[in-house]
This record gives sequence, C-alpha cells and structure tokens, in this order.
Amino acid sequence: MSWQTIPEMVLSSDDRFGDAEAVVDGSVRLTFREVVHRIRCAAGSFAGIGIRKGDRVAIWAPNSAQWIIAVFGLLTAGATLVPINTRYKQDEAADILTRSGAKAVLVQPGFLGLDFSAPAGVRVIDITGDFLSGGTPLDVEVSGSDIADIMYTSGTTGRPKGVMMNHRQVLRLFGEWCDLADLREGDRYLIVNPFFHMFGYKAGLIASFLRGATIYPMPVLDMDHVLELIETEKITMLPGPPTLYQSLLAANDGSRDLSSLRAAVTGSADIPVDLIRRIKRDLPFQTIMTGYGLTEAGTATASRPGDTFEQIATTVGEPCDGIEISIAHDAEVLIRGYNVMQGYLDEPDATAAAIDADGWLHTGDLGELVDGRRLRIIGRKKDMFIVGGFNAYPAEIESYLLEHPAVDQVAVVGVPDDRLGQVGKAFVVAREVISEDELLEWSRTRMAGFKAPRSITFLDQLPMNATGKVMKDLLR
Repeated sequence: MSWQTIPEMVLSSDDRFGDAEAVVDGSVRLTFREVVHRIRCAAGSFAGIGIRKGDRVAIWAPNSAQWIIAVFGLLTAGATLVPINTRYKQDEAADILTRSGAKAVLVQPGFLGLDFSAPAGVRVIDITGDFLSGGTPLDVEVSGSDIADIMYTSGTTGRPKGVMMNHRQVLRLFGEWCDLADLREGDRYLIVNPFFHMFGYKAGLIASFLRGATIYPMPVLDMDHVLELIETEKITMLPGPPTLYQSLLAANDGSRDLSSLRAAVTGSADIPVDLIRRIKRDLPFQTIMTGYGLTEAGTATASRPGDTFEQIATTVGEPCDGIEISIAHDAEVLIRGYNVMQGYLDEPDATAAAIDADGWLHTGDLGELVDGRRLRIIGRKKDMFIVGGFNAYPAEIESYLLEHPAVDQVAVVGVPDDRLGQVGKAFVVAREVISEDELLEWSRTRMAGFKAPRSITFLDQLPMNATGKVMKDLLR
C-alpha cells in the first residue's frame, strides 16, 4: 500500500493486523486495535492543550509503551516530533527545546536520576500519567510533504543541528529497510536502540507498524533481561550495535534458549570479521544485515543476502533504491536522492554547506567504493590526521587493531608530535592481557609506519554517547 503519512500508515494497522499483539512492555500487552485507539485518544489530548498542526512536541523519555502512544499521538494530531537524548543533561535538553520552539515536552520523572524540567513557556507532561488516555479520539489531516520529525545530530563535532525529514521520505526509506532487514509480519522485535535515535524510532517503531511486528521496548540495555525476553517471548528480531552481539556471545553459555532469534541488524561502528562469523556460527541468526546511515539521510546503503562475512564486516553494503553514492576528490562520501533531509531547522547557512547546488549531501565521512558499488567507510573527515605529510584514517587503523585477538574495542586519535606534526594514539579495551610494547610491535608488522600508533592507553571502557558512537573529543 502507498501511504503518504506516518499517521495514515500507523492508524491503518488497526485493519491490517487487528488483534495481533503490537506492544509488550512488562505487564502491558496491547493489540494493534487497542494501541490505535490509544493513539487517537492521545491525539485528542494534545489538541486539548492547544497543540495544532505544525507545532513541535518533544519527548525526553526512555523506551516504553507510553513513548509509542505519545509519538504517534502527536503525529496524528498534526504535530512534529522532536526527540531528545535521555543522556542529555538539563542545559543540553533546554538548548534543544528552545531552538526547536517546542510547545511541550513529555518526560518520565526520575529516569536515570535526571531533573526533567523545561524552559519557561514549554509545557512539561508526565508521560507515565493520565495525559495520553484522557483525550477525545482525533486525527488531523496531514500531508506527505509536512515535516514529520526534527532529529538533532549527536553533537560529537559541534552543537547539535535539527534535521528535518518529511512523512513521505521516512515511509519510503524504512519500507525498504524492512525488506533488507528481513522484518516480517508476526516478528517479535526487541528494541534496545533508544527511540530518540533513528535506529530505534524509524528502524524500530515505524518499521514494526509497517510490517505488523510486535514491539518489545527496552529502556536501558540489561543483558540478563535481554536473555530472559528472548527465551520467554521468543524474540525473532534483534538489531543493535556490535557490542550487543559481543555481549550476547559472552552470555551464550547454553543456559538460555535463544533458538527463536532469526534476524540481526548492526552498524554504527567498525565490525571485526570474526565477530560476524561468530554471530552466524554460534548464534541462531539466519540473516545479518549491516548498513550506513546518518540523521541527515536515513539508511543510505545496506548489505544484501548472500554477502560474505568479510563484505558484511568491512563494507556497509550497496546504495538503497533511489539513492546515489559518490566519492569526492578528497574521499568524502556524498549522497543524493529522495532521502536527503529537507534541511537544518533555522540554519540556512549550515544547510547550504551540507547540500551543494547539485543536491549532493556532504556527509563528513570518508570512504571508497569497492567493486564499483559497495561502500567502505574509512573515517571521519574531521578525524583524519596527517603524519609527516601522509593522511592517516583512524577507522582504517582501528580495523587492523581489531584483528588482534587481545583487542576487544579500540579508538584511535591523532595527537601532536614535534617531528611529524601528528601521530596516532590508540585507546584499547583488551579482552586478555597484553602489554603496550607487544601491541605496538604487532601493529608495526601489520600496517605502514605512518599508520601504526605510537602509543597505547588501556581502558576498562571507551566513552560512548547514547547512540553507540565513541566520543573521541574526550579521548583527545
């Protein structure tokens, strides 16, 4: 079917899937028919406090059934979603609420011990209270070209910018994602990725309503709970960052029944070839997909069925339908197609800097095309450092270091050097004991001298933001 808007698609799930389970959150179990009714009531609640078509409403809360009802309720009322990272502190959230012009923000008081308040003029609503259920059922006419969401970038390279996407873009992008990820009607989808992120909201909630999959929201990653849900609820779909699968492999001691798992989807970080091999060999997954995406363009590339372990681990697949990938003269990855954002909210100069006159989005990522079509990411433009005149790309160096059996996780940054300008420094989370000298010597045998790190610091864990990206500014 060809829906033009997200509310149109979500509300149609009442007829398409009826009494099949839509959401399971602890003791809360809702069918598609029940959740659609609650979404319509939530839309009435938003209208009741003066939310009108085009107004912006923020959600600053963890994954839950209420989050699902709230987001589709506000979209059904004609509003635009502004999701906020739950790891943000008060000032960070206030900045986004102010710059987005949000009329209201839904919060879960007490989550992670945070004080969920808002700037003057922004209504604060307890997402766990009675607000969502108190309205008269409603839906407002929305257009496919209307802005559906304003997602703020992760802010690892500067102040977050608000990325605007419309309804039609999102539906087309994640309709194809469902096919590539092998999401099916009746799947039981454990969503550990946060709903404030594209991976959790669009590849999670929207994809599930497109296909008729049951959503299991997880507010914080707890591996014991993950294992329990897989066994008791027969989870079939489990996307997540590589660290999720590493934890799953470590916990797979035979004491839990994981046989229901069928489809894995990963990305957001470099993936050792051996990890992909072990996921396929030691876990029951039948399909593994990886891809490349960013807030400004959704999922732009994806692996395909039949790809080898090495292809899945070392490349991010081929362009999705209707999307072009090009490599600029400086190796920057460029993207063009229907999926490119409508722009950054209230930042015309930043938008013009990101999308050139020919419609190419400049991603800031560095890459190369393998076999003419398959994309390999080799680093971030701003991460690149120059060693004695040679360009060094941290992602490439990290991929070599991950081949060492003692290395579990690694991040490489450039640091000042009196003779060479900059040299590489590696931060390593080890899975077994190894000395700095041993790993440095091994590195020199595996890569060119200018690439090999000159020093190594061992850490218990790398600093990560809530979307699984290493915060290299902290390492520097």
